[in-house]
Amino acid sequence: MNSNPPTDPLAINRRHFFKTSAAGIGSLALSHLLSDSAEAGLHFPAKAKRVIYLFQSGGPAQQDLFDYKPLLNKMNGEQLPPEVRGSQRLTGMSAHQTSLPLAGSHFKFSQHGQSGAWLSDLLPHHREIADDICFIKSMHTEAINHDPAITMFQTGSQIAGRPSLGAWLSYGLGSENADLPGFIVLASAGQGGQPLYSRLWGSGFLDSKYQGVRFRSGKEPVLYLTNPEGVRPERRRALLDHVNALNQHQYEKELDPEIESRIAQYEMAFRMQTSVPSATDLSDETEATFKLYGEDARTPGTFAANCLLARRLAERDVRFIQLYHQGWDQHANLPSGIRSQAKETDQASAALVKDLKQRGLLQDTLVIWGGEFGRTSYSQGALTKETHGRDHHPRCFTTWMAGGGIKPGITYGETDDFSYNIVRDGVHVHDFNATLLHLMGIDHKRLTFKYQGRHFRLTDVHGNVVQNLIG
Repeated sequence: MNSNPPTDPLAINRRHFFKTSAAGIGSLALSHLLSDSAEAGLHFPAKAKRVIYLFQSGGPAQQDLFDYKPLLNKMNGEQLPPEVRGSQRLTGMSAHQTSLPLAGSHFKFSQHGQSGAWLSDLLPHHREIADDICFIKSMHTEAINHDPAITMFQTGSQIAGRPSLGAWLSYGLGSENADLPGFIVLASAGQGGQPLYSRLWGSGFLDSKYQGVRFRSGKEPVLYLTNPEGVRPERRRALLDHVNALNQHQYEKELDPEIESRIAQYEMAFRMQTSVPSATDLSDETEATFKLYGEDARTPGTFAANCLLARRLAERDVRFIQLYHQGWDQHANLPSGIRSQAKETDQASAALVKDLKQRGLLQDTLVIWGGEFGRTSYSQGALTKETHGRDHHPRCFTTWMAGGGIKPGITYGETDDFSYNIVRDGVHVHDFNATLLHLMGIDHKRLTFKYQGRHFRLTDVHGNVVQNLIG
């Protein structure tokens, strides 16, 4: 793994000059230019080989799913105590409300598994994996609006332009499958909600070969991958050889590393013409598997189908598989809206964990479920029985992890009686990402990239590994 490789194109040109010059000063200068390169390989033994990240875009309401608060329910309709809110800012959508009535959950909670994990009745299938999950109830972030918050989770910065988590892992660890990208993105089809931007799986200032490749539902999972009608594979191979020769000639003149990446990506695309149809064809899955994931798994592009596809990609050693499911942004009509979201995601999320476990893959596959922030425990707008909503709440929310070296069957962190503030063991986004990298065998402080004179990393200048989450 290269922690600090020389990345300035001018540096690459200088290396080329010295390599073709006299040996003495050339060797000395070359060794100086390469001195930023770190040792190859992991920083320490990895507990996880791959990640499946089930990102729930929009901000799931923790107090309606995982964070049981009986006092909140009891005080339904009363005002949020001023001392609970303190000086915390609110979004512009509820900051000017004259009333902030507490909104208890509509849903019943009960404990499950030997761990006694609290789950709402919205998540009946999660009950079956309660002892496989580590619930983190004390996640927090600074970002209070969707775009900076999701960008923060995916790149470690609220400001767009940094490499995404999957790109960092591809850069640091490479790929174990030469015929598929190391970073693949799946998004549920037909979902409304906050938009998803390709920069969320982009490579930022890293080489473009590390960016995520989005697979779509339908006959053509990767755009422009199939040959046009009448073009045989051998014709495509010959054309590609000629294009690569021209690119190689251009590289020898300009020494632009992106040209080499272009050659590599053309070659990957050629191999994907065979590997992608094989990976995305679910016709060889058993009836028992479809029963496990639910009937939605038969429909391409659904969350369930994407979870099943994620398992197939994990079997093929894809390093980072990112799923996005939109629609959790319930500013209004929360009771009905969150029912729909839970119904779409509950069974397939649990099925993925169970399926990986029965195939012996869960022990080295890290599964993550969570959104960019949580929701307020007060009602946005007037408190009603079925049409009220919850605003954004970055101060505390719940994420869960399973497999890949995580302690199973535990709940980490605690919020107050209103699920409004953290009272014990807070986990910041940077701590979370530092822990994720640690499980993959990477020291988050050493995985860096020099850009515009500064060494950047996923966790910026922050983050601590949460050792109590690691088994």
